[in-house]
Amino acid sequence: MAGNEDGDVTVDATTATAAPSTKQLKEPDDLQYVQYEPSKEEQYLPAIRQLISKDLSEPYSIYVYRYFLYQWGDLCYMVLPSPPSPNHSTVSNPLPPQALSPTNTLIGVITCKLEPHRSGTYRGYIAMLATQEEHRGRGIATQLVRLAIDAMTARDADEIVLETEVSNTASLKLYERLGFIRSKRLHRYYLNGNAAFRLILYLKEGTALKRPEHGMHGEGAGGMEMRRDEAELYS
Repeated sequence: MAGNEDGDVTVDATTATAAPSTKQLKEPDDLQYVQYEPSKEEQYLPAIRQLISKDLSEPYSIYVYRYFLYQWGDLCYMVLPSPPSPNHSTVSNPLPPQALSPTNTLIGVITCKLEPHRSGTYRGYIAMLATQEEHRGRGIATQLVRLAIDAMTARDADEIVLETEVSNTASLKLYERLGFIRSKRLHRYYLNGNAAFRLILYLKEGTALKRPEHGMHGEGAGGMEMRRDEAELYS
């Protein structure tokens, strides 16, 4: 989701490399990176849905968004125009959310989750990533992904995964530049019939060799894998 033959793609876990830290990034002066605030759901959730739905491979109900934002709102980062203020946010130190208005619109957003996986790993998942078309080519999506990687790394994640359409070459290039590798090709993964690649970023040595712990079932504690047919259970 994040953004046609089936079968696994052979990968070598030892070739995975960590993404550069956000501390190395220079943020454009006209942008601010903010963290989602649950108390501002009425203002931010409609804007997030509107931005993401423009490019989503398949539609999701409001309950899917709430599934992520209620439990992992602190792993949701947004990009807004910078206000004329000396308290400027940085990529590595996002400010609290600011008010949206006709002149202060949502430019980009990323939503994630982090929970135990049945494989025995503590797995991060990038669920949704979107930027306004007129702002693409500025590295905004890359910086949002790096923010998410840094946040999940700080919380002791073992790995981060996502799915993206096999035809989405821009998305594939973005993630592979950040160290993600292709682990599986998923035939007819989306309702529109398109296939997807599952990408994975190993954050710790030996993660690929971990085995399931006794008693763990499903994708994780929440048991939610972002395929449309399963997401409908939350609508």
